[in-house]
Amino acid sequence: MTDLSIRLDETPTGGRYAAMEPGGPEAEMTFSKAGAHLIIIDHTAVPAAYAGRGVGRALVERAVTDARTRGWKIIPLCPFAKATLEKHAEWRDVVHQP
Repeated sequence: MTDLSIRLDETPTGGRYAAMEPGGPEAEMTFSKAGAHLIIIDHTAVPAAYAGRGVGRALVERAVTDARTRGWKIIPLCPFAKATLEKHAEWRDVVHQP
């Protein structure tokens, strides 16, 4: 998975992370913005070609990195993102606690 690239496409109201290897299919994780410092991850889709290779985890990790850099908190509505964040205690600092 060393050739995996992750791109952030962002709009004023949300965005998506897109991951792919050269010539491969695209995986994505989408989010909505719920304010200047809060995002809601609502969907993750990873093609079968990437199954078991950690591509979904890499998308969540990139969101965590960006959240720390930008001062965001994350609300993980997507079941995959929620489960992944719960597995990593070291990422809990960016999870929104109501």
